[in-house]
Amino acid sequence: MIQSEFLRYSCQIALPGFGEASQQRLQNASVLIVGAGGLGCPAAQYLVAAGVGAIGIVDFDTVSLGNLHRQILYTNEEIGQKKVSVACKKLQQQNPDVTLVPYDTLITSENVEIIIQQYDIVIDCTDNFDTKYLLNDACVLSGKPLVFGAIYQYEGQVGVWNVANEDGTLSPNYRDLFPSVDTARIPNCAEGGVIPTLAGIIGCMQANEVIKYIAKTGSLLAGKVLILDAQTLQSRIINICRVTKTSITALTETVSIPLISVNDLKASLIEDIYELIDIRTTEERLIFNIGGRHIPLSEIENNNYSIKNGKPVVLYCASGKRSAEALKMLKEKFPSANIFSLEGGLKAWKEQA
Repeated sequence: MIQSEFLRYSCQIALPGFGEASQQRLQNASVLIVGAGGLGCPAAQYLVAAGVGAIGIVDFDTVSLGNLHRQILYTNEEIGQKKVSVACKKLQQQNPDVTLVPYDTLITSENVEIIIQQYDIVIDCTDNFDTKYLLNDACVLSGKPLVFGAIYQYEGQVGVWNVANEDGTLSPNYRDLFPSVDTARIPNCAEGGVIPTLAGIIGCMQANEVIKYIAKTGSLLAGKVLILDAQTLQSRIINICRVTKTSITALTETVSIPLISVNDLKASLIEDIYELIDIRTTEERLIFNIGGRHIPLSEIENNNYSIKNGKPVVLYCASGKRSAEALKMLKEKFPSANIFSLEGGLKAWKEQA
């Protein structure tokens, strides 16, 4: 190890049970971070600072004003720019010796295995269940460990999936804990809120699990989930099981969601091209709406709705999450209907007002 590297990492090299051998493992390792948001920002910063050799960052989104309170790599000046580009540029300045690889793309069933196969370990810093299941299944099929993180309001969760046990068996994965989830019923951060410091705490915990895994120190959260309450700072660890009980044989094909941007929708409203459908609750609609019919998601789930012939339809909600789920349901009943989901929902609409 050259002198400059020793100086940069001297404090962690001095740790009992760490030393130069563990530091060399970090420098030889590669980590994929999926999601450059509230969790991905702190996780990336600390892994770059620790000297992980190569880090890939996957994100297809842009910097948004409403996310700056928890996505700490970005500033007002970068609003509208691609997150992966901004993140990699700043992280490279933080540590020029780390190789950073940006992936400005949406993770799908078609590209996920190709991307993750290049890395030793994957960090799930995403905020939607479809991607969490996709990453989980792809890591199981590819034999990659996956560090899970999730935040909502004041609660955060961390765990490590798909780690090889000493006897050759594998530790539990996401489907051992949550075989399935009604994604339409669980709001994301934009809808339910999240305290910003929680994102930093959980993201750092994820980075900590990665460092432990690579450096071969400490005890991993394999087969366990740590749950943290940010209001009381109380945490508890739930033991799931030692060995996975699920059988994953193939990826679930990613469903493509036709999106329309806020700018395109605003430009078309003058010509009355689209029929708008608000799928939020009555209470949400009374606070603010952009017009159109009101068909709550509950009515769509219960098949108590209809799609009029003629104009293409744009569904909208608070963030775009529920409207995407509603679109899937509507396409099952009306496969030939021309339906779009408002990208970013009313949150994006207000930001671009």
